[in-house]
Amino acid sequence: MRLRKNILNKKSQGLVFGFFLFCIGFYLVTYSYISNKRQEIFDEMNMKVYEKQTEVVKTEEIEVPEIDSVDSSLEEETTVDIADDGVVAPTYKDSANYIGTISISKIQLKAGFVSMNSKENDVDKHVAIMPTSTYPDVPLGNFILAAHSGRGKIAYFNDLYRLGVGDMVEIEYQGTTYQYQIVNIYEEQKTGKIAIYRDYNKTTLTLITCTNNNSKTQTVYIAERINE
Repeated sequence: MRLRKNILNKKSQGLVFGFFLFCIGFYLVTYSYISNKRQEIFDEMNMKVYEKQTEVVKTEEIEVPEIDSVDSSLEEETTVDIADDGVVAPTYKDSANYIGTISISKIQLKAGFVSMNSKENDVDKHVAIMPTSTYPDVPLGNFILAAHSGRGKIAYFNDLYRLGVGDMVEIEYQGTTYQYQIVNIYEEQKTGKIAIYRDYNKTTLTLITCTNNNSKTQTVYIAERINE
């Protein structure tokens, strides 16, 4: 009888010890799972915060004039050389008083632009500043230029299709040269409006023209200033 009790006691102790080990193991496994899960959640949250801070956001939608590939037959008059800055532009009854120039050495482009409130600020005459633009000297602003592509003298942006991310653009405005680097290129359907995707924390230059070999879309070039 005593032997039987001893055996039962040993079994009970074994069960208790086994249960104790099971509890410890369960705790360790559960703790590890919870810790890993918590770390995953923290990592996911941190990644979302990072992506939110670094993403390029859609900031504005602007109306744009009809920009197409033009032919030389659309020109109304001849062109003349502007002696003081070397820019070639069409001659019109109202003289164009340039307030700055755009230069892109990769495609040998140099063209002038007039002020936003000038009646010469027209894509059918010059590189035009869009109405919602801010001038290049405005911090965190967006200087938006549009021009035709094609074969005519007013097709200033005909060779923009040769540009890629990383290429440089210079804007000279009121005696100061501003340097920009292209960071994004995308196409938009011709609807009379263009969505501009840019980083609010960057001073931006936006170029708009008709897409090369595609009459249904316009191409948008987003460049950010590098000499701020």
